[in-house]
Amino acid sequence: MTRTYEAAIASLNSLQTNYAIVAAFKKSTTRQQINEQSLPETVEWLRRIGYKPSDLNRLNAIHVAGTKGKGSTSAFISTILSQYSRKDADQPGSNLKIGLYTSPHLRFARERIKINNAPLSEEQFARYFFEVWDRLEHSAKLLGQDPTGPGTKPQYFRYLTVMAFHTYLSEGVDAAVIECGIGGQYDCTNVIPQPKVTAISSLGIDHVDLLGHTIEEIAWHKAGIFKRGVNGFAAPQPLAAEQVLAKRAEEAGAQLEIVACHPELRPESSKITLGLAGDFQYTNASVAVAVAADFLRQVDIDVPDNIKTEPLPAKFKTGLEETRLGGRCETRFEKNVSWYIDGGHTLESIRLAGQWFASRIQADSSSEDVAARKTRILIFNQQTRNSTALARALHETLAFALGNDSPFSHALFCTNITYKQAGFRPDLVSMNTNADDLELLRVQKSLAVEWNAIDPHAQTHVFGTIEEAVDFAREVAGQERKVLQKDEAPVMTFVTGSIHLVGGFLDVVETKPPTDA
Repeated sequence: MTRTYEAAIASLNSLQTNYAIVAAFKKSTTRQQINEQSLPETVEWLRRIGYKPSDLNRLNAIHVAGTKGKGSTSAFISTILSQYSRKDADQPGSNLKIGLYTSPHLRFARERIKINNAPLSEEQFARYFFEVWDRLEHSAKLLGQDPTGPGTKPQYFRYLTVMAFHTYLSEGVDAAVIECGIGGQYDCTNVIPQPKVTAISSLGIDHVDLLGHTIEEIAWHKAGIFKRGVNGFAAPQPLAAEQVLAKRAEEAGAQLEIVACHPELRPESSKITLGLAGDFQYTNASVAVAVAADFLRQVDIDVPDNIKTEPLPAKFKTGLEETRLGGRCETRFEKNVSWYIDGGHTLESIRLAGQWFASRIQADSSSEDVAARKTRILIFNQQTRNSTALARALHETLAFALGNDSPFSHALFCTNITYKQAGFRPDLVSMNTNADDLELLRVQKSLAVEWNAIDPHAQTHVFGTIEEAVDFAREVAGQERKVLQKDEAPVMTFVTGSIHLVGGFLDVVETKPPTDA
């Protein structure tokens, strides 16, 4: 086997579980059985590549769970910490070496495993990927198994988690910010016995098949990352969720603090321009400040004793301002079209995305009348969750914010397949969706019917790929430009829904620039 990045991605994709197997597994296995298998299996995979759970304590981990904003909170923490030098270091380039493990990725799988906020290089990713791969195959041989047979390697996300641990231990990071995948209690990242600090971002209803249908059940799972003697910090939550978090922290022997918004991080008055757009990011930033300060104190780096109320140190401000995370309230400009990009896969997150886009419409328009008659385009998909409920929530949010029941002139619904000819970009291959649904565009046609019902004035269109939706949006914007004054603002296009859609969209616009650029 060649040891290139492309070969690593092909091997990684072979670890995805296809839709039919997932559906059958869920029918035959209870939620509790699936959950309870997770941690013992992860410990066994670690053992097979030469690690004990206690080895993970060397990561000085910061463990982050949540429903909304856990990736942003993790990125803020990582960027703040990267501003600081090792204690007593006096050499250039002696800043803390920070690992950051997040999911999902946008364009490249290597984005999930970062060091000092940069994705692993293709060479690094391939090296560490195949080191884990080879160790697992060697272990299988010792057990008398076919090293290439089923069951000799973990599934996709768990493999990347084990690989991230191996990478960070090999690289000797000073700290590793580890974002949970799903939940917390049974998430495979929760094999770290003694993290330095834990954090929980805003909670909402998501992954109900694994976590339950109520905010209390979901809070119970997220709070599973609390550990004895480890300080935990959480964003403000609904009262019922806060009560569950408090009870779980007490049972675990952990200290829990609900983090109020820092005085310098109130959206209406803050002089700090966060690197991630959206007023809701100030909540994530406040949690990140509390977590980063707690960690720095533990490694004997001076920070103000009462950082929650005192002016933020310059390095904290720099970290907050320099944080970057693609596909979160991101804006890109072309000659004829302005792209506004934000994933939203839960009801809460799609509403926040809609509020952010509404604020951009209002900032872009000289009056409500101008805003009402603008050509605007929506590109949307959500393949695996309740797509029509999310679409309705998006429409309700924008209609209320704009006072306009027709926020888009065109609504485009596409699959998450990247390109018309090439199909999925290799890093974006997804096997856990119903192939018939994709081929027949069932979800997209259902969305178009739904949108026609709630906004009959909009023109709806269905496309088989992201590339075709982008091409159509550019064509509409180009035609609009021909009939308007040259100084007219570009057509606003909102790309939202699935983070897989967002990632594929970014790949299309990066690799296929407009012909009139």
